[in-house]
Amino acid sequence: MFTGIIEDTGKVIAIQENGQNKTFRIQAAISSELKIDQSVSHNGICLTVVALGEDWHEVTAIQETLDLTAAKSWKLNDLLNIERAAQIHARLDGHIVQGHVDSTAKLLEVEDEDGSWRFTFQFDEQFAPLIISKGSICIDGVSLTVIAPTRDSFQVAIIPYTYEHTRFQSYQPDAIVNLEFDIIGKYILRSERLKQGLY
Repeated sequence: MFTGIIEDTGKVIAIQENGQNKTFRIQAAISSELKIDQSVSHNGICLTVVALGEDWHEVTAIQETLDLTAAKSWKLNDLLNIERAAQIHARLDGHIVQGHVDSTAKLLEVEDEDGSWRFTFQFDEQFAPLIISKGSICIDGVSLTVIAPTRDSFQVAIIPYTYEHTRFQSYQPDAIVNLEFDIIGKYILRSERLKQGLY
């Protein structure tokens, strides 16, 4: 489990294809603190550390992960948001994040609001029931608050600290990001649909 509070950003320094899988070598300050077989969030995707170097670590994305997330478009020198799993005794500063990506979204616009930035994303409207105003959402592993949701879009406001310490600083229009919706909302929606006989 994660919290959506990013610890570090890492740079993709190598990509190796192994059959249908891709192994990514990530260079990050936090790499030296990781362990083999540890679960680590990379842009909101829970991936297992499979190899370590002095200042890098490697993770492997299988075909299903590549099909369902933006990992398929990662390229050399891309920045990734990194968070280690939450510790039981730690404060939950963000919200409950599993590292299980539900969908992707496309960045439509970035507005500079003289002290913060407003990002507008477009997503598949089948997920509209899972997004509410002032609700939590995880974008590339970052826990954020939803603003102005519509049937197929929503906005988030980014403060300078988040902008400077995550990959939000590198986003350009048309960028594809990973989304994880609030797990509580997912359980509630499924319960309601079961009651309605929709499954």
